[in-house]
Amino acid sequence: MATTDEEPPSIEHPLLEANFLERRLYQLKLAGTAANDHTLVCLPTGLGKTTVSLLVTARRLDEVGGTSLMLAPTKPLVQQHADFYREALRIPDDEIVVFTGDVSPDDRAALWDEATVVMATPQVIENDLVGSRISLADVTHLTFDECHRATGDYAYNYIAERYHADARDPLVTGMSASPGGDEEAILEVCENLGIHEVEVMTEADADVAEFTHDTDVEWERIDLPDDVLEIRDAVNEVIRERLEHLKELGVAASTQPDQSQKDLNRMRAELQKLMNNDQSEGYEGMSIHAEVMKLRQAVTLVETQSVEALRRYFDRQRNQARSSGASKASQRLVSDPRIREAMRRAEEFDQLHPKYRKTRMLLAETLGLEGGERVIVFTESRDTAEALTDFLCESFDAKRFVGQGDREGSDGMTQTQQQEVLDDFRAGEFEVLVSTSVAEEGLDVPEVDLVLFYEPVPTAIRSIQRKGRTGRQSEGRVVVLMAEDTRDEAYFWISRRREKEMESELRELKGIADDLENELEGDQQALSDFGGETAAKVNGSDGKPTDSGDPSSGSGGVQSQPGLQEFAAEDTDDADPDAVETHEPHADGDTVEVVADQREMDANIARDLSRRDEIEVRLETLEVGDYVLSDRVVVERKSVADFVDSLVGGDRSVFEQIGAMARHYSRPIVVVEGEGLYEQRDIHPNAIRGALSSLAVDFGASVLRTESEADTTELLAVIAGREQEISSREVSVHGEKQAKTLSEQQEYVVSSIAEIGPVTARSLLSEFGTVEAVMIATEDELQEADGVGRVTAERIREVIGTDYTGPS
Repeated sequence: MATTDEEPPSIEHPLLEANFLERRLYQLKLAGTAANDHTLVCLPTGLGKTTVSLLVTARRLDEVGGTSLMLAPTKPLVQQHADFYREALRIPDDEIVVFTGDVSPDDRAALWDEATVVMATPQVIENDLVGSRISLADVTHLTFDECHRATGDYAYNYIAERYHADARDPLVTGMSASPGGDEEAILEVCENLGIHEVEVMTEADADVAEFTHDTDVEWERIDLPDDVLEIRDAVNEVIRERLEHLKELGVAASTQPDQSQKDLNRMRAELQKLMNNDQSEGYEGMSIHAEVMKLRQAVTLVETQSVEALRRYFDRQRNQARSSGASKASQRLVSDPRIREAMRRAEEFDQLHPKYRKTRMLLAETLGLEGGERVIVFTESRDTAEALTDFLCESFDAKRFVGQGDREGSDGMTQTQQQEVLDDFRAGEFEVLVSTSVAEEGLDVPEVDLVLFYEPVPTAIRSIQRKGRTGRQSEGRVVVLMAEDTRDEAYFWISRRREKEMESELRELKGIADDLENELEGDQQALSDFGGETAAKVNGSDGKPTDSGDPSSGSGGVQSQPGLQEFAAEDTDDADPDAVETHEPHADGDTVEVVADQREMDANIARDLSRRDEIEVRLETLEVGDYVLSDRVVVERKSVADFVDSLVGGDRSVFEQIGAMARHYSRPIVVVEGEGLYEQRDIHPNAIRGALSSLAVDFGASVLRTESEADTTELLAVIAGREQEISSREVSVHGEKQAKTLSEQQEYVVSSIAEIGPVTARSLLSEFGTVEAVMIATEDELQEADGVGRVTAERIREVIGTDYTGPS
């Protein structure tokens, strides 16, 4: 007779630890499909998407070999996946490595060759691919976790493109609990990742239902006290006045302070048009618009967060207004008498905010009366997370969990600190985790008794992620706090609508999965057309695979045999893998090299160059320029707006930059990218022409114009090819190693004094004849040289005549 406490059956596989993974039929089915083709796996949060990927990885490593790569959007999530794989796989721990920005590029390059499984953030892999530090040729399984991010310019898209082009035997698995808001969005994700199959399971599926429990969502309405509403109303009054100005400019249709973000974005677009036409109203209006956005943030904080969060925000605004280079928007905001009064009221507010009170009461019920062990409180605001943690620590053992970015008055958490907090929470070292959105996506936070939303979340994806933290092993509770007559209520209705839409889309997605797959197959007959060749299935004239292949050889392609039996440790002999034609990596010696400054990764130029067979990109932190194309050619790229900005101020003028380039390279090039060069800001066109002339005549720089990033990319490719293939020049990040003439050396010595530059140096040498004479000249004598005024003369004498004090 079977006992009720009998251990559930586990999954057996040569590369999986025995009795580690519970055998769940739905996971095996999903893994079976994903092992056969590029697959999108949609599964509710908390039901083991990572396990599905693990099962596919184990099979691929066992049958095909190579390397497995798993990408996740945050460092804590990457570390979590690595810990899970190390526990589950029969692979030495040091062969399962973590790649984040904390690991140096050189170390990553060395670790890559020795690793069997790599867990990484996408930005790191993207940089390593662009910089030619790693190759995806031997990667036999690539997992994109939280793959709904694969839109726009997100790094997932570039990596997928390179993977399908470069890998000898590619297999992609995309994972998400919420892949997109509609069919079009889901198709975009699939197309960007090169996915053919779509597998969806919901909590309504019988295989899944036994592992889920109902999660009731309770909405707690909160009444704000009059003092809080008065602070809000004072700020709203200022917003109305600012919107009245924008209405007079013809960009605002209403002066109501609760304008939608869509309307505000429309206003900004209209103002940008005015600025592009060099109309002063555009600049004036954009400054007012910036102030409106700051004021709206203050209203959001006082309505939906707390007065303490508002106080912290006002403090930052005051500090910004006092800083050098403060915007007029910041200065106007803190100087307005009504805002100053609101600040004073916020400082004097000494009541307990009703959301604080309700939070403490719900935690006392859960952890005290009901005997619960763990609670997560989510909030949108880091200020609230910090202030609320301080408040809750008076009654409970609570810790905050926030992102890594620092800002004034608010310290972030390092990856190590984040990991320590999560480890302690899992171990039961404390009972309340107060978190911002950093814990929403996929983090394996343990089963909790209560998930408390400090405010509604208007995005279905994030709401689903949050609610996935409870109701996994037993009935859970989700409570959302909602302040009456505030933006909380608007977000409530938006959230309700979007979640219903998401649930409907998942059901529809499940129903039309076959149609989607047919559409995807039609659009992606040759995935590696990215690289100009085909990595699609190679079929005979009858439409069937031409070669069954040998799985053990590593060249048989994606297996077509069922995965369910494999993971259940049952043998099958009917394998019929598709042969795959591969896109070989670049051969050494046949490429043109471009060295790009890694800070240029904000643009797409380095990525686009790295896609080309004939070009190899290397990323470095360059001392001068943005791109090095040979030992004599260095390129500084500037958009037309950046170019004009550098003429009128900034940390380092364009002349200083080009001067430094000219000292290291004999052929410095300035690329000015974009249109409307003479329409930027309020600068006379002749001033811009004068600057261009100076760069060419005084600094010997070639000034080239391009229309766009794509145009710049083509130009760099052509120059690099001419330099290296036609002129047979090498690439050097240190420039040419050639001796300067005596005159050049004299000019160099004098031009380095107080950074006066080559033009003034030549003038001084012409006046005084020798470097020595320049050095001993008085201020009055120095001013006799053309182009040297009193200020320049004083600076020269200060540098030459002041005692050296050594390093500070």
